[in-house]
Amino acid sequence: MSRIGKKSLTVDKEISVSIDNGTVQIVGPKGTLNVKSVQGVNIEMNNNLLEVKANDQYSNLQGLYRSIIQNALIGVKEGWQKTLELVGVGFRAQTTGSELILNVGFSHPVKFIAPYGISFQCNENKIIVSGVDKYLVGELAARIRRAKPPEPYKGKGIRYLGEIIRKKAGKAAKTVGGTTGK
Repeated sequence: MSRIGKKSLTVDKEISVSIDNGTVQIVGPKGTLNVKSVQGVNIEMNNNLLEVKANDQYSNLQGLYRSIIQNALIGVKEGWQKTLELVGVGFRAQTTGSELILNVGFSHPVKFIAPYGISFQCNENKIIVSGVDKYLVGELAARIRRAKPPEPYKGKGIRYLGEIIRKKAGKAAKTVGGTTGK
């Protein structure tokens, strides 16, 4: 049995939870999320506690579904966000509605369209991806980073805020005062 799966989840007063045929609908101040479970995993609501129970065949999924529901509860209450930073001369990012446009050294701008529930903010070479679904926020931030990953020699590219890039040494300089070749 999963140790994480055994723990019950506390539902705050501003969040409403409804369970219908294995689908948990979580509504909070930031938005709404639906979590659908497999047939062997049961989700029960007692007072303001959510419990995830699984039969022996699906006990390995008990902790997974508890974590997914916990991330949904945090997302509809506080939201999730990832911050990326642009490092490089002439690298720019701008938003127009739900679209992010990156100029990162290519001959064309790179465009990303935000799915429903995700928003972009740009300021001073920083891109903030925010939303209620932790998976979507992380996946979209990773796709943006893949557009121009940081290179190991100068560190130019798109990186997560606080990410440390190990830099490689370049070509060794020519020896000074060596032989002239005669």
